[in-house]
Amino acid sequence: MIPRSPAPIQPWDSHNQKLVSNVHPSGWANPTPSGRYNLVVIGAGTAGLVTAAGAVGLGARVALIEKHLMGGDCLNVGCVPSKALLRASRAAASVREAHRFGIDVPKGTSVDFARIMERVRRLRADISPHDSARRFSEMGVEMFFGSARFTSPKTIEVAGQSLNFANAVIATGARPAIPKVPGLDSVSYLTNETLFELTELPRRLGIIGAGPIGCEMAQAFARLGSEVYLVGSSHGILPREERDAAELVRKSLEADGVRILCCAKDLNVSREPNSIRLSVESHGKGYEVPVNQLLVATGRTPNGGYARGINAVSGSIGLEITHRVGHVFSRMRDGTQPGGCVDFVVGRQAIVDASRHVARLGIAECLGLVIFFGARHKGSAMDKDDHRLQLVGCGIGRNPDVHQQRQGRRGLFFL
Repeated sequence: MIPRSPAPIQPWDSHNQKLVSNVHPSGWANPTPSGRYNLVVIGAGTAGLVTAAGAVGLGARVALIEKHLMGGDCLNVGCVPSKALLRASRAAASVREAHRFGIDVPKGTSVDFARIMERVRRLRADISPHDSARRFSEMGVEMFFGSARFTSPKTIEVAGQSLNFANAVIATGARPAIPKVPGLDSVSYLTNETLFELTELPRRLGIIGAGPIGCEMAQAFARLGSEVYLVGSSHGILPREERDAAELVRKSLEADGVRILCCAKDLNVSREPNSIRLSVESHGKGYEVPVNQLLVATGRTPNGGYARGINAVSGSIGLEITHRVGHVFSRMRDGTQPGGCVDFVVGRQAIVDASRHVARLGIAECLGLVIFFGARHKGSAMDKDDHRLQLVGCGIGRNPDVHQQRQGRRGLFFL
């Protein structure tokens, strides 16, 4: 069956056409399922791709399901485009500061934002073959495009076909968390999922959220020439980071011209004929800030349950899910674990490196393996996540005791 292609991403130029041809090719024919899969992976972002590639490399029969674009946030709307944009902004800043090193730059040097964003799209498209349907099919993974729906504890439906599985991994990632700000729903705002579609540099950019994404984009756009206002509710920026490190970032942002409005209270958003108005109190002082574009960067929320067309809460399964990023708990309605399997297998940090780590844990749980990652820094976030597996030495091996315990058991694993 040929699944329906996703809506084109903008702008629909040769670079984005190349991207989509790799990560959701039009005319792709889903394979005909036969027999039982050792592992079905739902979601072809970082965690899903690592899980599928790792499992098929160990000899498992693997099906990988994706509704939208393979590569997930990292390739399409996260790491790759953001770092390409940051690199361009750093070049602009270096030119601007060249006189400090005795280098005279001709007057009139300017930023061509449209060409910068074309480069971002080109780099993303050039990297996309690594996450492509063709590459994973050549690995031996059976690639399905479409929405997934559990129909029983051992079957899942996608694009009108039913897949029988022993284990399933739900690796559907996260999406932007949208805060309840008065007036926000009355304006057109950007998130990381739409920011990289811009082709014109906003003269004045407002950013709600002073976490990693907000700070990165604040510096990038300020260096490229936008007047940037960064609004955060906490005292200072990067509230989850060490204060000394956050202070260094704050000084750097202010040196680049970013206006930081921290400890924000009573934030309101309103639409005006040619702009968006932010009304906010910061440190007891009121501000009225008109901006041309507004970026919302207030964190992430999981794509679990129904979020990406996955009917994980099915009467036939009796599965109930409660979750937040980094903690996804699954239990049957009678209080038992599904198939007697894991309570949760997740990481605490919604970042790519954590996704890769957690994917390896998921492979081990599903295939009855002990994974050896080598020495780790005790007390790290990754160390705290390991509640079940032995992580010493180097290499990968099968644990006969775990394998025997896993025989005949089916389960759902959330990454």
